[in-house]
Amino acid sequence: MARILVIDDDQRLRDLLHTVLQRKGHEVVLAENGSTGVERFRQERPDLTILDLNLPHLNGLAVLTQIRGIDPHAPVVILTGVGTETEEQQARVLGVSEVLRKGFSLHALGETLNRVLNQPPPPA
Repeated sequence: MARILVIDDDQRLRDLLHTVLQRKGHEVVLAENGSTGVERFRQERPDLTILDLNLPHLNGLAVLTQIRGIDPHAPVVILTGVGTETEEQQARVLGVSEVLRKGFSLHALGETLNRVLNQPPPPA
């Protein structure tokens, strides 16, 4: 299965995603903030990154920009809360694969991951 990096400062959400994704057979790497997330991305080269937009210190857009500098085509799913439409638009400009609003169902998460992980790679 896939190696998935989860970057989110919410411990409960990280734990939930870790459990759900592992049960689906994925290898899960966790990061609690943007700086750690970029470092883990660089080290692990995940098949998919799930990234919270609202992170302390180094926000999700800054993390996404750094990820794009490492791998311009890396699949990234953004997690967003209420009132982040501007950031969501900026993330789309940076080539985010999908956006999930917090409060998402596990079914929606599964469908999103299947779509992103089954996309053909971009042309070289």
